[in-house]
Formats: sequence, structure tokens, C-alpha cells
Amino acid sequence: MTTELPEVGSATGLASWAWLLFVLPALSALVLFVAGRRADRWGHWLGVLSVVASFGLGLAIFLETVALDPAQRTRELSLYDWISVGALNVDFGLRLDPLSLTFVLLITGVGSLIHIYSVGYMGHDPGRRRFFAQLNLFVAAMLILVLGNNFVMLYLGWEGVGLASYLLIGFYQDRPSAATAAKKAFLMNRVGDVGLAIAIFLLWTDLGTLQYSEVFARIGELGGGTIVAITVLLLLGACGKSGQFPLQAWLPDAMEGPTPVSALIHAATMVTAGVYLIARCNPIYNLTETGRLIVALVGVVTLLIGAIIGCAYDDIKKVLAYSTVSQIGYMILAVGLGPAGYALGIFHLLTHGFFKAGLFLGAGSVMHAMHDDVDMRRYGGLARYMPITFVTFGLGYLALIGFPFLSGYFSKDEIIAAAFAQPGWEGWAFGGAATLAAGLTAFYMTRLMLMTFFGEKRWKELRTADGQEYHPHESPASMTVPMIVLAFGSVFAGFLLYNGHVLVTWLTPSLGELAEPEGGAVGHSVVPLLVVGFSLVGAVIAYLVVGRHRVPVERPERVSLPVRAARADLYANAINEAVIARPGTWLSRALVYVDNRGVDGVVNGTAALLGGSSGRLRRLQTGFVRSYALSMLGGSVLVIASLLAMRFA
Repeated sequence: MTTELPEVGSATGLASWAWLLFVLPALSALVLFVAGRRADRWGHWLGVLSVVASFGLGLAIFLETVALDPAQRTRELSLYDWISVGALNVDFGLRLDPLSLTFVLLITGVGSLIHIYSVGYMGHDPGRRRFFAQLNLFVAAMLILVLGNNFVMLYLGWEGVGLASYLLIGFYQDRPSAATAAKKAFLMNRVGDVGLAIAIFLLWTDLGTLQYSEVFARIGELGGGTIVAITVLLLLGACGKSGQFPLQAWLPDAMEGPTPVSALIHAATMVTAGVYLIARCNPIYNLTETGRLIVALVGVVTLLIGAIIGCAYDDIKKVLAYSTVSQIGYMILAVGLGPAGYALGIFHLLTHGFFKAGLFLGAGSVMHAMHDDVDMRRYGGLARYMPITFVTFGLGYLALIGFPFLSGYFSKDEIIAAAFAQPGWEGWAFGGAATLAAGLTAFYMTRLMLMTFFGEKRWKELRTADGQEYHPHESPASMTVPMIVLAFGSVFAGFLLYNGHVLVTWLTPSLGELAEPEGGAVGHSVVPLLVVGFSLVGAVIAYLVVGRHRVPVERPERVSLPVRAARADLYANAINEAVIARPGTWLSRALVYVDNRGVDGVVNGTAALLGGSSGRLRRLQTGFVRSYALSMLGGSVLVIASLLAMRFA
């Protein structure tokens, strides 16, 4: 299978100013870092303004591009020669096409709302200026990642996102749990980054170029085994950034950061980077069915893992975190389906950006009213006290579970239909797993809604750790307005993007034509009914389990084995510890021992031998003439004896 690549033109007009998209937030971050406490009063507004300005410029470039003929919508802007060493020439340039511009609008649009929300949420935090500096650094790195026109630019943004996420997850530096979570995220992402780096090395070694346009045009020159290796290594990088199996364990722990960070990481930016990487490299994946199958399998396993674990947690942010793991699994499954799913994965990525950001901001609003308490067992009956949060969160909930005609209904159902349309066992396995996960999603999200907004007010009898009473209240306008905007996206974005295949047509120059599903295990028209049915069953079971019974404030100690396994993250941390961390520690210790006793032993032993020998030889130098005369006599006798022995031999 080959992909018809678009012609690449030069960026003109507003597109020639595209470099400002990432420079504005990067400069803002620099100013806030350098200005220090002098920027405490106005630094947050500078952070907001820079991202809003980037969104405005991105929207203008998007509208300019829409007006062009589809064949002319892929343009590049070369800024300067970045790396020139021998045959290696890397351009610091941007690729402006439908795929990158879609991500620009998502990153800066949702990012702007999260920035505005953060003004109120972090209003009393003494580190607010530092928070906005790190937030802007994150946005700038993500924009470099999606706008770069070569793999080195992508890797620059990739590592920048990793650094910024480390800073944001560990923002509360006085909390050991936050420091541990940041380190865990950083190290697990490094595992994936190694895969991406090796894939880039292979591309350079075999093709001699790292420019997207040249790599995609010549990728067919490589052998099948090499292409499979490259796709698997790219997938490893995607698994690290997007929290996919087997590198998903860091993502829920990232909840240690402030809630706006959770919304930014889990909705619009970092976790979508892996989906972007595979979609961007679609000409490579189109050449290998094996590579696509591995991607789809990883997506299916992850969406089930995330949905199962999400059913067992009482921490509102961790439930949403595992929901993200599961939903990104849907996206990875979609792009693993090849031309039948690339655009669908991006479709779900966009709708997910609206409703998941709204859900996280809603969770932050609840925490803001409940003294940062995250335990849903200590909530209950909050709908009356927080009506705006309840309505906006409820709309995000309905969109996530695929309620008919809301955003998730259009995007997720299309992925499930494409999965069922796969030939043979793949259709039943992929479609069945995705449908089952939809039912589990409805269960854990309905459970979250019931425990948080309905039922008895369990918080009335409780006190905070410092003895304060709970007084739930609605959040300020700086927090509720972004939630309302995201709620509108949760309701209408799916229909607007689906109607008339607007998004699919827009992305065609970047992703190729969408292969419509034909036949398959379950008919396309039956899938929505099947998914809604499973979701309804999941919601009803949640009501029967939670809604009709009193929720105990304290978690029951005796639970079933499946619940214990889910609360232990299906033992992912234990498996990683046993398979990777502990053997790595042992290997490191063995290498240190070999280095100390072997390498250093040889070097130090040689030095000791020479030092000892020279010390002993030095004793022959006594300074007495008689000793030297005796030595000369002895030497002469030995020489004469040797000559006589040779003469009479």
C-alpha cells in the first residue's frame, strides 16, 4: 500500500509568521523565569496573553489555509539551517498542513481556556508565576513538536514536553509524592524516547535524510523488516508519551500536579503526542500490516486496562486519568487500523480534548470547593451547591460515555464501527473489546457522578485535616466560564466535525483518503445501537451498585480479588519493578562491580606493579662508588662468561 503524498509549497502570507506560534509562549516563559518575584503581580496575565495570541494567530493561519485549494494546503517555512555536519543537514523549519494546524488550534485553544481557569484556581498559590512559566514552556514545546518539518524538530519538542511535564507534575516540591510522580513520569518517558531516537537513527542511516517530505517519499526503498522495526520503535515512543501499555503506569500518578496540569496533559497536549506521531508517519505504517496490527493490539489492551482500573478508584482525578488511558487507547486502535482509522483517531482526539478538559476542570472546581479533597466517598449531594459545575461536568460525562448525538457518540462509535469492519478475527476481537470498554466507561463515570453530585451529603459530618468544616460553593467566573465553553464543545463539536465529513475532508492532504468500512463482523448501522446498549447497561449497573445503596465514607477493607487487582493498577507497577527496574538495578550493580574489580582493577594493578617494581629497583642506587664498581665487575664477568660459553659451545 502506498500513499499519494501532497505537493509541498512555501509558506507565504500569514503563514510566514507561523514561527510566532511557539515563540510567543516561549518568550513569555523566559520572561517569567528571569523576572522572578517581580512578575508575581502580572506574570499570570502575561502567560494567558501569550497563549491567547498564539491561538489568534493559529486561527488566522487556519482560515487562510482553508481558503486554499486542497492540493496547496501543505506548506513549509524554513527558518534557518540548524545542523550541518557532513552529510547531515537538518533544517529548523515548520510544516503547515491540515494535521499540524488542527493540533495548533487544539493546543492553543484548549490551552487558553486552561490558562484562564488557572488564574482563579491558582489565585492564592505563592508559586503562581512559576506555574504559568512552566505552563507556557509546555505549550511552546508541544507546538514545536507538531509544527516541525523533520524528525529532529519533532524530537526537540518531544523532549521539551517531557521536561515541562516533569516540572509541572512535581510543581508542589514539598510533597514527596509529587517528586516521586515527576521522577516516575520522567524515567518511564525516557524508555519510550529511546525507541523514538533509535527509529530516527535507522531512518538517517538507511535514507540519509530526516525531512518528513523526503523520508515519506523514499520510505518504500527500505526492506520490510526494517520498516516493521521502525514502526515498532515509533510505537514505543508513542506508548511513553501517551501512557499506553506497557508504559501507562506514570499517567495516573501525574495527578500529583495541580488540576489545570492534569487537564492540559490529559486532554489537549502531551498524551496526544503519540497519536500525532503515528498519524504523521502514516506513509510508513501504510507499508506494513504487521506494524499496524501491533499498534492496534496495544490500543485494544490499553483501552481495556484503563476502563477496568477506572471502575475501582475513589480518587476523582485518578478515575479521570484512567479514563484518559482508555480513551487514548481508542485513538491508538484507530490509527492502528490504517487508512480506515487515521482520521477517526484524530476526530476522537479533538472531541476528547473538549470533554476531558471540561471534566478535569470540573474536578478541579469540586476540589476547590472541598479543600482539595479528592476522595469521592467524602462528597455527595454537590449538585445543589455547585449548579454550573454540575451541568458542565454532566455534559462532559454524557459526551464521554457516548450519549446519542453528543461529541463522544460520533467519534467513538465511528472507531468501533471501523474496528468491527476489520477482516477475520480482528473485527470480532477489536470491535468486541472496544464495545465492552464503552460499557465499563459508562459504569465508572456514572459511579463518579452518583458519588460526587447525588446522594446524601457525606461531607456534613466530616472535617478537613486541619479541623475545618466543608462549605461547598460554586467557583469564580474565571473558572466556570472556561468550563462552560468546553461544555459547548462537548455537546456540539462531534456533530459539527462529523456532519458532511468536514474533518475527514480537511485532513485528507495529510492522512490520505478515509477507507470507508465495508461489511465486517457487525454492520455499520448496528454499531451505535450496540454501543448505546452496552453503555446503558453499564450505567444501570452503576446505579444499582452505588445509587441505591449508602456509600460508606471509609473504603471497605475486604473487597473481591478483581477490585484489589484494579486498585493495584492491575499490578502494572509490580510488573515493571520485576521485569525492568529490579533487573536494571542488578545489571547496574554488576557493571559497577566489573568496572571496579575488572577495569579499574587492571588499571590500578598495573600502576601498583610498576610503582612497586620501580621502588625496588630504586634501592640499587646507593650512591657508593664501591657498589657501582662491584656492579660493573659483576656485569663484566657475566659478559665474558657468555662469550666463552658461545665460543666453546
